[in-house]
Amino acid sequence: QVQLVESGGGLVEAGGSLTLSCAAPGTSRVNAMGWYRQRPGLQREVVAKYISHDDSTTYADAVRGRFTLTTDMAKSVVSLHMNNVASEDTGVYYCYIVDLGKPSWGQGTQVTVSS
Repeated sequence: QVQLVESGGGLVEAGGSLTLSCAAPGTSRVNAMGWYRQRPGLQREVVAKYISHDDSTTYADAVRGRFTLTTDMAKSVVSLHMNNVASEDTGVYYCYIVDLGKPSWGQGTQVTVSS
């Protein structure tokens, strides 16, 4: 299993910006990278994900146009740039990666949006 190192969570005011980053050293062949989140009282949901075989990025409807996913495949780093955040974005954000067909998850980083 790949060890993922997340950073960048914290407290941000509504309307502000925050960037989450995740490094995955030791990967061999990354199939997908992205971020999920679990908001209070809800199930874990996908926020944004990148699929390498077709070089595509998809976003949840709730974040499209506000969040941007960037990847550095050479370094196995995936970042989530969050703009114009809202209170509904509060939650624990999890990095995930699929390497050689096997998924791995980060430990989660808390994002709290204050209104």
